[in-house]
Amino acid sequence: MNQPTARYTGPAIAAHWLIAILILAAFPLGLYMHGLPLSPNKLKLYSYHKWIGMTVLLLFVPRILWRLTHRPPAPLPMPAWQHKIAEGTHHLLYLLMFLVPLSGWLMSSAKGFQVVYFGVLPIPDLIGKDKELGELLEEMHEVLSWSLISLVGLHLAGALKHHVIDKDSTLRRMLPFGK
Repeated sequence: MNQPTARYTGPAIAAHWLIAILILAAFPLGLYMHGLPLSPNKLKLYSYHKWIGMTVLLLFVPRILWRLTHRPPAPLPMPAWQHKIAEGTHHLLYLLMFLVPLSGWLMSSAKGFQVVYFGVLPIPDLIGKDKELGELLEEMHEVLSWSLISLVGLHLAGALKHHVIDKDSTLRRMLPFGK
């Protein structure tokens, strides 16, 4: 079943891998920094985490516009249930790529910690300071983050299943190198 197939476009591949790298950096950083005692290092790591999140949010807009205006390659032959799971996973990934950084931004706003992008560009708070809302948004950000990383794992498992077990071109057509 090793048929040749059309690849994704260069911009789609670049956006996919850049956002994947950012998500895979932000998640463990968030876990690590959360448990640290208050210190200048912890505040620095929080800034890095916020910068990564804002970058994902900023990249989401052109990525979703690209996706809406450029058709992906035709799906490879697979059972309908697998196609539905893949499609549903992709929709949820897009939704969470938006909601996770947005919930972090809202949480920072509610907790009174403005996001300053790369330490130079103050991003306006979306809501006023509200301790209780900040705690609720922190829980929401955590649940959404775990959901996102779980879906990323499912997405990766599916891609590897197609590559190793099915031996089809699903993974190869999204790799940034090769034909």
